[in-house]
Amino acid sequence: MASISPAQRALAHAPWSPTAWRDTTFVASGVPLQFAGWAVLCAVWPFWAPVDVTPILLVLAGSCALTLRALRPLTRWQRERCWAMLGLYIPPMPGFDDGPAWRVLRGLRTPEVWRVLRYHLVVGPLLAFGGLAAIGAWAGGAILACSAAFPWVLPASSGLSSAAGPRAIQLAVLSVVGVLLVIAAPWIAAGVRHLDTRAAVALLGPDRAEELERRVEDLAEKRASVVDAADLERRRIERDLHDGAQQRLVSLALNLGLARETLTGVPDEAMQVIVEAHEEAKEALTELRNLIRGLHPAVLEDRGLDAALSGIAARVPLEVRLRVEVEPRAASTVEAVAYFVVSEALTNVAKHAKASAVDVAVLRRGDRLLLTVADDGVGGANPAEGTGLTGLARRVRSVDGTFRITSPAGGPTTVTVELPCAL
Repeated sequence: MASISPAQRALAHAPWSPTAWRDTTFVASGVPLQFAGWAVLCAVWPFWAPVDVTPILLVLAGSCALTLRALRPLTRWQRERCWAMLGLYIPPMPGFDDGPAWRVLRGLRTPEVWRVLRYHLVVGPLLAFGGLAAIGAWAGGAILACSAAFPWVLPASSGLSSAAGPRAIQLAVLSVVGVLLVIAAPWIAAGVRHLDTRAAVALLGPDRAEELERRVEDLAEKRASVVDAADLERRRIERDLHDGAQQRLVSLALNLGLARETLTGVPDEAMQVIVEAHEEAKEALTELRNLIRGLHPAVLEDRGLDAALSGIAARVPLEVRLRVEVEPRAASTVEAVAYFVVSEALTNVAKHAKASAVDVAVLRRGDRLLLTVADDGVGGANPAEGTGLTGLARRVRSVDGTFRITSPAGGPTTVTVELPCAL
């Protein structure tokens, strides 16, 4: 964003500029509203002439109740003033604007009501005096700036009809002071407007910390919904492949195998084609099963992490010491992430680590799931080099987990993952 030069800033606050008139109109319109809080608070007192303590307490109670009852309309008018004149939208406060109006009478225990009271009874009246100062600067400056014309417009008996001598110097000084006041009036109005908008946003709108907290909670819920939706979609694809394409490939492989074993008198070239097709069908079926298992293994949903990880460990061509303690079970999406982390980590160990054994531990500690995969390989794994470890870390972070890897040159390598048990 380009910075504004002093000359441009001065021109924007010139007495004839639209900004000057907008700011002046804004602060002038706020004066009656900003004094309204005290007007409501003191409205009950003229109707009482208390002579003892009891009427005074009744008057205080009535004044407080009337003030609390007026907070909502006064706040709404202030917000509408900011929106209509400045285009500044101040959102409502959930703890103040929700529900019937009588709830505000019980709201002295809520910080929202105290912030609104602070604006209408403390900050607002101070800003109203600032608005009166801006109006006075405009009016007084205009009158004094025109003081040089007094000798010509006033009657001779006024004593100002002669502009000669000391009287002319006084009128000239008053005119200069008036011009300076007119020049200063837009700046005063701009300063009051700036303070007013900041106070209105801070005291009449949602608390910034609470709003950020609610926003974080909302984003966390949306993220959990997206992760769950992605997991459900993977399950749907796995189910469709398992019940559709896989069954068709199984049928095709069986038919080709049957033709390979039973057909006789077939030319060697044709039999070779059948044999190759049978082998290709079996390889395609194996690849499809691996793909289905990678999307979402059915055993994970049916029997949990222990059984699913035991199946992975049995297929790894090295010794795997597995320890799983996850009772009660974590959320299904978290279990899927844990499964794929261990699966990918074991695949990397088998391909790159040159290890002889791997220790895998999946333990539940309170509301966290701790995963550790440690091998005795050569080490040197670096996620920054664009390996599969980067994808693992990204997948772990998608459920608000943490991913750490320690892999010095020469080994050993330890992958530590911490996941929330619930999203």
